[in-house]
Amino acid sequence: MIMSSTNRSAKSLLGLVALFLGELRDGLTMINMQSAFLISSKLYSEKQVGVMFFVFGMSQFLFQTPAGYIMDSSDRKVALLAGAALTTTALTVLTAITAKEYGENIVWMVFLKIIQGGVTALIPPGLNSITQGIVGSTGMTHQVADNEMKNHLGTAIIVLSGSLIAFYTYPNIGLLFIVSPIACAGVIFFLMRINPDDIDHDAARGLKSDTDANATDYQLASDSKEHVSAAPEDNTPTSPLELLKDKTLLIFTVICFLFHLSNGTVLPLVMQTFAVGMDHPRGGFLLSGMCIIVAQIFMVGSAKVCGDYSGRWGRKKLFLIGMFSVPLRCLILYSLVGLKNSIEAAGNDVPLALEIIILSTQILDGVGAGVFGTMYILVTSDIAAGTGRFSLTLGVTSAAMSIGGTVSGYLGQALAQDLGYQTAFMMLCILSLVPALAYTFLMPETCVMENEVKNVEVSNMESIAQNEERQVV
Repeated sequence: MIMSSTNRSAKSLLGLVALFLGELRDGLTMINMQSAFLISSKLYSEKQVGVMFFVFGMSQFLFQTPAGYIMDSSDRKVALLAGAALTTTALTVLTAITAKEYGENIVWMVFLKIIQGGVTALIPPGLNSITQGIVGSTGMTHQVADNEMKNHLGTAIIVLSGSLIAFYTYPNIGLLFIVSPIACAGVIFFLMRINPDDIDHDAARGLKSDTDANATDYQLASDSKEHVSAAPEDNTPTSPLELLKDKTLLIFTVICFLFHLSNGTVLPLVMQTFAVGMDHPRGGFLLSGMCIIVAQIFMVGSAKVCGDYSGRWGRKKLFLIGMFSVPLRCLILYSLVGLKNSIEAAGNDVPLALEIIILSTQILDGVGAGVFGTMYILVTSDIAAGTGRFSLTLGVTSAAMSIGGTVSGYLGQALAQDLGYQTAFMMLCILSLVPALAYTFLMPETCVMENEVKNVEVSNMESIAQNEERQVV
């Protein structure tokens, strides 16, 4: 099929929307910046900030699945995504403007985070359903990878800008939040240039498939598994209750939860290892920002590899590379933090080289989270193909990720406080093996490799030709 110029234009606009959605997509980038701002400039306690993190995550968890249902049901996906971007930006700025010292208005701040968590729940299913509506199942692999590459690049640019602003304006770092409305303006500008007629809303909700045969791929990949993605004959969406009976969806949802339960807290703990004992908070902001930037840069590369090779190698092989990178990362951090503790116990200064090596473990974060961020969307699309419930399915898996990340924050802090950072990394290493092994032994391959798809297409063409010959005779 030859791609029209309007479709090419829409795909280009999708990439630019994803670029500016870098810090808005799940709200976590701005939440991390808000935490640094509240602790350093508004003298909030870690416990107060922790409460805000918790309610934000719980709100996302509660609203993810309804948000997916809304996106599946609505033909105004562009307007919903634009509204969500504007609202979460306004709430970020409102947080910075209205925060009082020592958390005197903590109840108001918690209320803002509840609303912000619910609003950001609309963003992932919004972007991905619009993407599927424009490119169809045929183009999802490469377009999702391109979206993720642009998203991570945008996040890196925004975090670098915010970190530099915080470094030069410390301790009055509120100006860093200027990056949020700038990013939002970019999202709205490019989103509004997408022609609504370019979005096929049946394709967007996964109700119909095309030549990529993702719906049939899943059947071909695993004939023995119970799967509900075959579309009803009357072309109506599968009922939500029927969708939730899908064994593979349930297994994948649990794996998403466990992955984020073990991985979500690793980055904050790494950032805290730099902060512990640091005499210069300004340097801490810069190093903390570098932790995110290094990971985001390598996530760009991970997303590209997923886009280029998941159709050839399958989803499972690449997914496992990302999953097993987490226990490897935690094991390396266990060793490095132990070495750092020994140096400090001896009364010596920690060498800069060791700090750089600890920072370099964020490369593995770029592999793990980068692969997961791309592949979970593609696997969810595979599972939902033909059901008409793509956004709802994505809402279910995203909700599992949200609650996993929320619990992970408290789990990691509790382990670090009670057992120390080194032991915390070892415990997380063991925990992160569970989702990796579960995916290895319990998840089927959800996508047929490209050469198999070509064989199916050739076979179909031969059958059509034979039928035409019979008709002529």
